[in-house]
Amino acid sequence: MSYQALYRVWRPRTFKDLIGQEHVTKTLQNAIVSGKFSHAYLFTGPRGTGKTTAAKIVAKAVNCEKAPVREPCNECSTCRSILDGSNSDVIEIDAASNNGVDEIRDLREKVKYAPAQSVNKVYIIDEVHMLSTGAFNALLKTLEEPPGHAIFILATTEPHKVPPTIISRCQRFDFRRIPNKAMVRRMQTIMEREGLDAENDALSLVARTAEGGMRDALSILDQVISYSDDKITVQDVLAVTGTVSESFLSRIASAFLNKDAEGALEAVDELIENGKDPMRFIEDLIYYFRDLLLFQTAPALEEIRERGEKDESFRNLAQHCPKQWIYSVIDTLNASQQEMKWTNSKRIFLEVAFVKLCQEDSSAEQSEMYTNLLGKIEQLESELNRLKQQQPVESGQIQEANKDKPAKQQASSSSGKQPFAPVKAMLKKASKQELNNLRQMWGNIMNEIRQEKVSAHAWLKDSQPVACSDDTFLLSFPYEMHCQMASKDQIRTTVEQSVRKILNKPLAMLTIIDSDWEKVKESFVQNQQEESEGKKNSKHEEDPLIAEAKRIFGEEIIEIKETGGISE
Repeated sequence: MSYQALYRVWRPRTFKDLIGQEHVTKTLQNAIVSGKFSHAYLFTGPRGTGKTTAAKIVAKAVNCEKAPVREPCNECSTCRSILDGSNSDVIEIDAASNNGVDEIRDLREKVKYAPAQSVNKVYIIDEVHMLSTGAFNALLKTLEEPPGHAIFILATTEPHKVPPTIISRCQRFDFRRIPNKAMVRRMQTIMEREGLDAENDALSLVARTAEGGMRDALSILDQVISYSDDKITVQDVLAVTGTVSESFLSRIASAFLNKDAEGALEAVDELIENGKDPMRFIEDLIYYFRDLLLFQTAPALEEIRERGEKDESFRNLAQHCPKQWIYSVIDTLNASQQEMKWTNSKRIFLEVAFVKLCQEDSSAEQSEMYTNLLGKIEQLESELNRLKQQQPVESGQIQEANKDKPAKQQASSSSGKQPFAPVKAMLKKASKQELNNLRQMWGNIMNEIRQEKVSAHAWLKDSQPVACSDDTFLLSFPYEMHCQMASKDQIRTTVEQSVRKILNKPLAMLTIIDSDWEKVKESFVQNQQEESEGKKNSKHEEDPLIAEAKRIFGEEIIEIKETGGISE
């Protein structure tokens, strides 16, 4: 007898052998036993999940000589004739090659005749979505009012192409992708009965490659058996399927994380030289990062990960990769995968994606810093609440206490809700020219800060210089937390060193939040107005207050209003 493929030899003969579709088999068994089975069924789902197999089991069960039964006996003459395909009352039609009106009209004529060998006539129409519009119309009347002895079972992988008028006349069952663990158990049973040996990881890899289709899994297993020697190994499966090892994927991920573009491109060369499919590889890589994300989120739920047991390098990466970085990698790889579908130069898109991921602005250090910052938020909020609860100190006391302190120590007292004596004192010496000089070089200063201390750059990225004198400058922040953190000694020292390096002169840093800056600015203008009231010589002379405001804030942002004879 000629050799038969595994998926044919081990095709399920009973409902219990139809793995992963218990929601379908239980319903069908109950209907058959109670005699309430329908005249028309529609089986839908991915390829290789058991649609046609289930249809043949139904055909045996409704015609078994021991009926009604939950399982066909596979021993009576009727069951055996259906198994070997000699039963004339079970008609299997391939709609892909018999999709015309004439074939369906012939079916309509023959369905009227009573069964010759069995109790029921069963018509199994595979890939029913391939029927033409005329053929569907011809089938419609028969489905609506079939003879009592006829049962129609329609199977399709694309139910959206089946007309609603057909679907409404059928009981629909949706077959699911078979879970990997269920496929592994089935393959282990087959290997034992065939007297063959295989590594569990190798069978897991076969199941993952089959993507939920048992028929595909057995076809791949058949190939691997022919390729391997005594025992099926993971390397045998990798060689046959064109997938890559877990360690290779970890190597690529490490290259992305460490911004090692050279190492990533060397991996592409190795991939192509070994004849691997770039499309298959990028899909494996997406699943790898997906598993990284799931491992971080729910490490105990191993069954939700699609890529099997993980090695030590995977676990190390999971500890150091921030979630936002993983999201970014998956988005980039997914975009490249879509582009690769429409080109013959798949290697180019793969290389571009790798270089882009290695040059992204999410370095390991910065990503780790962001992760650490999240852990400090609760501590910072507690500290801020404590500061808010403290009684405010009189402005004169703070000014006296800070009189003998160096500018760096006074800088931190200007943030938050405390009085702003150091800021007001600096404003008296500030000038628009100094501020313009600082703003022109601020981009270079921020780059220098980033090179010196990434965390300092992160806290200062939303700030802006709003005033500057010959020895002090003031930064305004939109958020109080950022202002507080920037006032810390380590960050303030880094900023002042960077300013000194770029401007070639020392400047002390003061910090303030945006809302407080508006109040300080308004208060300063009012104070200057009061001091200058007695110094006006005539109404037509320029108000010293206006001159002072122009010197500090610039003429272009000053608006003069007359209110009761007083300039504002």
